[in-house]
Amino acid sequence: MLLAEVARVSREVAATSARSRKKELLAGLFAATDADDAPLVIAYLAGRLPQGRPGVGWSTLRHPVPPAPEPTLTVRDVDAAVTALAAVSGAGAQAGRRRVVAELLGAATADEQPFLLRLLGGEVRQGALDALALEGVAVAAGVPADALRRAVMLDGSLPRVARAVLAGGADALAAFTLRVGVPVQPMLAHTAKSVAEALTALGPCSVEEKLDGIRVQVHRDGADVRVYTRSLDEITARLPEVAALAADLPGDRFILDGEVIALGPGGRPVAFQEVASRVGSRVDVAAARQALPLSPVFFDVLAADGRELLDLPVRERQARLDALVPEPSRIRRLVVEDPSEQAGSAEEFWAETLRRGHEGVVVKALDSAYTAGRRGRSWLKVKPVHTLDLVVLAAEWGHGRRTGLLSNLHLGARAADGGFVMLGKTFKGLTDEMLHWQTGRLRELAVEDSGFTVRVRPELVVEVAFDGLQRSTRYPAGVTLRFARVVRHRPDKSPAEADTVETVLATGGPAAEA
Repeated sequence: MLLAEVARVSREVAATSARSRKKELLAGLFAATDADDAPLVIAYLAGRLPQGRPGVGWSTLRHPVPPAPEPTLTVRDVDAAVTALAAVSGAGAQAGRRRVVAELLGAATADEQPFLLRLLGGEVRQGALDALALEGVAVAAGVPADALRRAVMLDGSLPRVARAVLAGGADALAAFTLRVGVPVQPMLAHTAKSVAEALTALGPCSVEEKLDGIRVQVHRDGADVRVYTRSLDEITARLPEVAALAADLPGDRFILDGEVIALGPGGRPVAFQEVASRVGSRVDVAAARQALPLSPVFFDVLAADGRELLDLPVRERQARLDALVPEPSRIRRLVVEDPSEQAGSAEEFWAETLRRGHEGVVVKALDSAYTAGRRGRSWLKVKPVHTLDLVVLAAEWGHGRRTGLLSNLHLGARAADGGFVMLGKTFKGLTDEMLHWQTGRLRELAVEDSGFTVRVRPELVVEVAFDGLQRSTRYPAGVTLRFARVVRHRPDKSPAEADTVETVLATGGPAAEA
């Protein structure tokens, strides 16, 4: 598959807001794609590189290279170049990376170069995400979307399943079944504004504590125990206490879904960043375990005694979980059979969960199946919403439908010395109307334009919602905002009325404690 075709479809998908048109474009592309090229095509459309980030910054990518006159570059050529790029190290590495990048860009046409630059720089942002790509593959392969979705759920990899169905059609789907030892994509939750809204939407439900930990999926097949992350990476060796607990459970073939947390004095949860640091540690696991012991807490069971349980309702899976896992290692929950009678109990459970230091609740319909790999509306998460008034320090030029518009905002809080401290970036929450308005306003405030980022006078205030703080050495305050999104512009507020760093640290909760 020529990269030119991928770049063309990427541009066209980004330029349309119609989901049906996006699916049509993707289906046409996948129908023309060799099955073995499909994994790369899917990854590149979503802005992912199979090798991970190649370690090149804008200083390496900003040097112009004369484009090729005709498209000859294939996705496999790009993959080979990125593999070579990732392998560059040692003395002269920067010059080596520039050489590889220059050779790659020199083989690309003028239409392909912008896509390549965004792909290498991690800046491909558009609507061609996995869910949409899945529908396009289904059309191209002539298979039902729901059947394909379930296969991806069970296998954990859309590229792998896409390769199979594009080569073998519907018959290839039979090979994808739930298997102990093979991680499946976890079920996710939509958001509700309140417990009352969730109860109204779902009816009879289970209200469960929402823990701010690391999502884990635990597989046991006899004496073999494997622990996987939300992204399906195996981390068994890093979590010996989780593997040990699973090995002691009465069943010998099961799959559990849960979170790993750490508890501090008084049983309150330790900040997410500390847990993430412990889970991410690959050296001296014994010392890390002694410094911060972790506790698994399970809330679902996907298989038990060798039987697949995905299609059973929540109430039946809870019964299976209760029989398998002891209470201290199960999530706290309140079963609400009659929301009209038990609404007060559900609200109190929510309030008590917050008092215990957890981040909210997940409300699950009692009759719902486990729809893995999807953000199902039968699970609704309810969390307190934090908002701050922050100042825009800079903005980045957008791509695709946002070309010509200032999109990604650099956000800052007031510092004690009267300046501003950057807390992170966001392009989420912005409507087309907001994008056009802020582009005009920020151009008025611009003091420097690199062609990529526009630095502005710190005068525009925006109201930003976020889910909490995350420690980060990239920013001066030592924290960044988690899942920040713009609520509205506040031209009615002056920069002097923006929130201070101290307010940010107080509002953001435990993750701000350092």
